[in-house]
Amino acid sequence: MPDMSVKICGVSFKNPVIAASGTYGYGMDYNEFYPISRLGGISCKGTTLVERAGNPAPRIAETPCGILNSVGLQNPGVGRFLTSYLPRLKKQNIVVIANIAGNSVEDYCKMAERLKESQVDIIELNISCPNVKQGGVNFGILPGSVAEVTSQVKKHSDKPLMVKLTPNVTSIGDIAKAAEGAGADALSLINTLTGMRIDIKTRRPILRNNTGGLSGSAIFPVALRMVREVYKCVKIPVVGMGGISSWEDAAEMMIAGASAVQVGTANFRDPFACIKIIEGLESFADSLGLKSIAELTGTLNEW
Repeated sequence: MPDMSVKICGVSFKNPVIAASGTYGYGMDYNEFYPISRLGGISCKGTTLVERAGNPAPRIAETPCGILNSVGLQNPGVGRFLTSYLPRLKKQNIVVIANIAGNSVEDYCKMAERLKESQVDIIELNISCPNVKQGGVNFGILPGSVAEVTSQVKKHSDKPLMVKLTPNVTSIGDIAKAAEGAGADALSLINTLTGMRIDIKTRRPILRNNTGGLSGSAIFPVALRMVREVYKCVKIPVVGMGGISSWEDAAEMMIAGASAVQVGTANFRDPFACIKIIEGLESFADSLGLKSIAELTGTLNEW
């Protein structure tokens, strides 16, 4: 059988399938279905400096082939993450990615400082957050703000830094190059697309926050295109996500240029989604006669 391990910014994963942030919690619920040590890694629930209750309900709405969410980064805060959740995860023999979020550059830097001496393997920078010092404009939509927050966080921690890109931009390539130029060690994409649903009886948005992030298989073609575009314009590893629900999707994403994939919304529909994707990728790589799953990355034959 092929070697399923991959290496991203110096960190070894036993396979290229990572549970995506926000959809897998801290993995303990899924541990009741299978040992989460079978995964390549887990990107933990988005974490902030202090505990957050999140947005008021309703904050989840179903859509054709996906869901809208405006959970609002509900989380226990970095302190509790470090003392309660991280030690349990490290016992699972799995790569732990800390997804961090903030509303100012200082927030991100303080988070990086808190994680600097921890057992976290990689920091994932969630830049789909409003910069309160710049009028609420999201960090991730302008190359300048992407470069600023990336470079500043790099100064406060020597952990490998993976920047998670939002698709709600005019040029994902320019954003990716800005992050790479500022010192990012890897990129992950895409985060959710902004969407809305309306209750036609009340004529109000279904979500209390009016809009939310669209995820699920509906966004897969968009994610695939953006992963390919970014792969062609940067030299650092790319982790692909966005609507992956089968091993075939994961294979497409790797052929487009992803070194690994993150699986999110599919876990809600099928708690064994990640395991099925791992097993499917292994069988596919074996059928191709590959020695390593890593040989699949970036092998697209464009017309």
